[in-house]
Amino acid sequence: MPLYNKAPYVREAVESVVKQTYQNWELVIVDDGSTDGGGEIVRATEDPRIHVIRQENAGVSTARNRGVAESSAPYICLLDADDWWEPTFLEEMAGLTERHPDAGIYGTGYWIVKNGRKQPAPIGVEEGFSEGETNYCQVYARTLCMPLTSISVCIPRHIFEEFEGFPKGIKLGEDFLLWVHIALRYNVVLLNKPLSNYNQDADIKYRGTHHLHAPEHHMLWHLDDLEPLEKTHPDYKQLIDNLRTYTLQNYLLDNRFRNAARLELAKVDWNRQPISVRRLYQFPIWMLKIRSGFLKIGAYVKQNLRLLGI
Repeated sequence: MPLYNKAPYVREAVESVVKQTYQNWELVIVDDGSTDGGGEIVRATEDPRIHVIRQENAGVSTARNRGVAESSAPYICLLDADDWWEPTFLEEMAGLTERHPDAGIYGTGYWIVKNGRKQPAPIGVEEGFSEGETNYCQVYARTLCMPLTSISVCIPRHIFEEFEGFPKGIKLGEDFLLWVHIALRYNVVLLNKPLSNYNQDADIKYRGTHHLHAPEHHMLWHLDDLEPLEKTHPDYKQLIDNLRTYTLQNYLLDNRFRNAARLELAKVDWNRQPISVRRLYQFPIWMLKIRSGFLKIGAYVKQNLRLLGI
């Protein structure tokens, strides 16, 4: 568990581990230079299976990698400090690894928690799918809702070490970069049952997904080693193109990143994109800015109506 300034939430995250029905675990918390008292909260937890390591702030990838290095179990699960697990998460994961011993990565469904309500994440598996091997790229491309997340996976230690853990310096999508590299070489096994909670009610200042990250810190600009697969692996190509067209509109609207976004969009196979997406990217920049403004106003109004219970 990486911890950086998430004091309002970390106690619930830790308690969700302590309350697991499967009790043969160790929890390594890496306090990544927190300044809000979160480190003191976890250090006060009295459980010999919980180990807290303090380091200077070095980013989430470095914190996670150090946590794994300081642990000893043959399987690794991850949990962010503002999210939490359902009580049977580890028990279900242990069963999944026993039934499918040869997978490179395991995942479960998860709840999206927003405005105090929980709904299962629409991860794109086919109707009726309950458990088994799955095509990660194909599933992810369907809804662009992550089928593997940093709070809902289990990775064999030897696989994690083979890929040298999470890439350093990436602030958005460092987990995706690891998942996709594993998925392209090993089987991915999913349990279609929500067993962790992705807390979108966390204060925006504690989250890293609501502002633009410079290309050097964003996953889409760190896929050069996989670029040859865009010609030979149609499922991977579809996923990456869908992520490009979904993500890069906002980068086009920002003068700082417009050229970088255009270079990435030039790689898209537009013939495999929906007509609505093709038309959207044919709009001039000024029209895209107007559209973006209306969408932000609509989202703001919708959010406040929910808060008022309307």
